[in-house]
Amino acid sequence: MSLVDGKGNRTAVFLQGCNIRCAYCHNPETWERDKAKIEDKEGVREMTVDEVVEEVRKGIPFIRGITVSGGECMLHPEELTELFTKVKALRLTCLIDTNGTIDFSLYPELLKVTDGVMLDVKAWDEMVFHRLTGGRNDIVKRNLLFLAEQGKLEEVRIVCLEGEVDVEDTIRGIATVLGEKTAETRLKLIRFRRNGVVGRLSEKPSPTDEQMETWAEMARQNGFRKIETTL
Repeated sequence: MSLVDGKGNRTAVFLQGCNIRCAYCHNPETWERDKAKIEDKEGVREMTVDEVVEEVRKGIPFIRGITVSGGECMLHPEELTELFTKVKALRLTCLIDTNGTIDFSLYPELLKVTDGVMLDVKAWDEMVFHRLTGGRNDIVKRNLLFLAEQGKLEEVRIVCLEGEVDVEDTIRGIATVLGEKTAETRLKLIRFRRNGVVGRLSEKPSPTDEQMETWAEMARQNGFRKIETTL
């Protein structure tokens, strides 16, 4: 159950495998994509779509829908399409939580059964993004505009970490792309927490309340009206 991954109480489904390596990732155990290397990991189960649907059924009528995350759930677009089609038949909503590095325009059938996408824009500058994740963000920027135009942009997320992410630059970049849609777009400023983090950021402190409010005010100055900051 989750109260922080979209509207209402939701069942969160975490899929295995990720295509980038965020330095601040709080669940790096989901990175591995080689089934031979994860089959003995605690908590990892290989399931059919129907088996997932049966798990979702157990939450009815106490959930509003499901949110699928990862790892990176868009590595499994065909399975997502089948899952969402069956879950929507139960009158539940379906959301995707994604790093945005996979082109959504290639999957129109999935978008038809997706109620919204929570897009994690990790950094705007391509060099900062690469240093933080090892990947590229050109497709992330394309997805931002595409999803907004399709009416599928449920929420934009930024993990806030001073010295690693230029939060102000990222806010400005997002607002520039969204234009007049900025005011209607929900922005979540996520305070970095080192829980579960491994590697060079495992001892990094969280931003202060004052710093989080500074970033929120900066977002307001750039046209955002629906802003949430995490504790």
